[in-house]
Amino acid sequence: MKYIFIIALAFIGFIFSSCFDEDKFDNSKKGNFEALWKIMDEHYCFFNYKDVDWNEVYVRYSERISENMSNDALFTVLGEMLAELKDGHVNLIASHDVARYWKWYENYPYNFDTKIQDNYLGTDYSITGGLKYKMLEDNIGYVYYGSFSSGIGDGNLSQVFDRLAVCDGLILDVRNNGGGLLSNSEKLASYFFNEKTLVAHILHKTGKGHDDFSKPYEMYIKPAGGLRFQKKAVVLTNRRCYSAANDFVNAMRYAPNVVIMGDKTGGGSGLPFSSELPNGWSVRFSASPVLDAEKNQIEFGIDPDILQDMTDEDMEKGLDSMIERAKEILKAR
Repeated sequence: MKYIFIIALAFIGFIFSSCFDEDKFDNSKKGNFEALWKIMDEHYCFFNYKDVDWNEVYVRYSERISENMSNDALFTVLGEMLAELKDGHVNLIASHDVARYWKWYENYPYNFDTKIQDNYLGTDYSITGGLKYKMLEDNIGYVYYGSFSSGIGDGNLSQVFDRLAVCDGLILDVRNNGGGLLSNSEKLASYFFNEKTLVAHILHKTGKGHDDFSKPYEMYIKPAGGLRFQKKAVVLTNRRCYSAANDFVNAMRYAPNVVIMGDKTGGGSGLPFSSELPNGWSVRFSASPVLDAEKNQIEFGIDPDILQDMTDEDMEKGLDSMIERAKEILKAR
């Protein structure tokens, strides 16, 4: 999969540098608005899937642009225009602020509590790379990975799975993991596969039209070369699992002996890229959609195999409903 991503990124870089010749815009309020709208119009990858009429958005927001407005006011208007895309990968970045869209998780239950997690981890848990792990009292392994931006290597993972091999099963907790490096996502997933497995497809923009995409390119997970986990595992998710965490959960759906449990993930399946406005502000946006193995969109999130929220009754007792349910499943299976 890493090899495929290198090819994919090189291909996308070629497209962006050779096929999309950016028009020149004045460094004025109107010029920066026009530049942003056109960058998104030609490069953003989810217009049709999200049923966004970008031309109508242009008409509505262009009326709010004036050369007399302040830079702060311009930033606010442009940020609101980008929010029409309902995409957590879309940001306008200036020296004074970052415009962001967070409503993709705000109306969902939090389903994670670090203080309650401490009741399970205690203070004697082990740390390697970005992982916290421990064998719980009932012989269930527990691993928490809070960000795919935190480094992990084969040495780290081999040690973790060697020490947890005696467990009856494993809880792999990626709740509140907002993403990070896809290389870390695929590396961790590879320890749960025993054969090369198709898990996703990626498409690339091939032109300026909203429907101008390449054919879907297959993406695989290859088994890790060393020790791999062979027993039952439950992956815990909540709505704040986003971007590379969303891709990880998607891949783990195709792993043998794995159950996804918790809440629907946050989505964010478009690979993000960046461009710059005349005034130096940069815009980050989803440029290449990633689909699952059946070529279904996963931009809006992935439903769990087992829906489970943290209940108020358990939380009052200092219990994590998801961890408790996962233990029951692993013991029963």
